[in-house]
Amino acid sequence: EAFRIADEVLRQGVQGISDLIAVPGLINLDFADVKAIMQGAGTALMGVGMGRGLNRMVEATEAAIVSPLLETTIDGAKGVLLNITGGSDMSLLEINEAADTIAKVVHPDANIIFGASVNDKLKDKVLVTVIATGFDKQDTYKKSLIQSRPELTYVDVDEDELDIPSFLRRQAKRHFVRK
Repeated sequence: EAFRIADEVLRQGVQGISDLIAVPGLINLDFADVKAIMQGAGTALMGVGMGRGLNRMVEATEAAIVSPLLETTIDGAKGVLLNITGGSDMSLLEINEAADTIAKVVHPDANIIFGASVNDKLKDKVLVTVIATGFDKQDTYKKSLIQSRPELTYVDVDEDELDIPSFLRRQAKRHFVRK
């Protein structure tokens, strides 16, 4: 089951990138936009979300920005490529809703490149594709150090011995043991 889910996520990712580049839209995105967001930006996260019904745009956007498999979100991203695809019933208000949701979670000065396209096959569904980059490497590095830090153990030592430098203590132990 886990492999099937991982395969589906990978399929959606590849499909999302190819649709961004190949399918013409109301507001077109192309490979240059993908490159602008990703080049030299370090780690990238990609999410694809689908929504139906009354709150479809919010549902799709939230699914795209949170990855349950990676247990991560796009919080603090400095580069975002956002593409929204929906049927001809998709409204500008819904598109604005998605953009606002993204803007609230990324870095305040994030470069957000936006695209939108209509696919009449989607009818009452919307697809939101997000590529996020530019996460703070220092914060990620600090978090990994904290998580990998070994647990310290307490060793009972006679305080009088601490006045003697450690190399002399070791030398004395070796000398004492040899005789």
